[in-house]
Amino acid sequence: MRSPLFEAARENDVPGMSLQNGKMLRVRFNGEFLARQGSMVAYQGDVDFAYKGSGGIGKFLKKAVTGEGAPLMSVTGQGDVFLARDAWDVHLIDLEGDSLTVNGENVLAFEPGLNWDIQRVQGAGMAAGGLFNTVFTGHGRIAIACHGSPVLLNVDQPTFADTDAAVAWSSSLRTGVRRTAKAGALIGRGSGEAFQLSFEGQGFVLVQASEGAPVAQPASG
Repeated sequence: MRSPLFEAARENDVPGMSLQNGKMLRVRFNGEFLARQGSMVAYQGDVDFAYKGSGGIGKFLKKAVTGEGAPLMSVTGQGDVFLARDAWDVHLIDLEGDSLTVNGENVLAFEPGLNWDIQRVQGAGMAAGGLFNTVFTGHGRIAIACHGSPVLLNVDQPTFADTDAAVAWSSSLRTGVRRTAKAGALIGRGSGEAFQLSFEGQGFVLVQASEGAPVAQPASG
């Protein structure tokens, strides 16, 4: 049996976290890593999956209060695990002793050696949607999923992004919340948006080409 598909889709042989393709992450591991709950699409080997919550009692309480943070699972054992999120684009980021803030909706997987915590955006009250994000520090690899191809903005002047379109940014940046002059202004991708994340300082912000997958509406009774 022959097909160009078989060669193009053949499993790679790279250790650790790597891109199987632009939509799928492959992790060859012996030990543990953390991944978004429900993101596994296939695996081989002796692998176990366990719900992780938001990680520790402090992070669990933050998630309970804010409703934020990535729902995580601990992946342990030895083998190959393939992860994806609704065919979103997958990208790898290596931290080298620095810090990165990531929208919890965009976290796909990360190595266990990284320190992480859920932090609140300064000036973001509940009216702004309760803006809490995940801050990673240390050495290790993070896999993020973007809904559409992102743009990397160099923050060398006041910069603003939709609260759901901002994927990740330098943790050294000063962040805040800006309200549009008219509360009903339709300036973003969604409807009725009145708040944007503001960024100042020296660094970057990664912005995806979408506000993410639409939230399913319950069927009317």
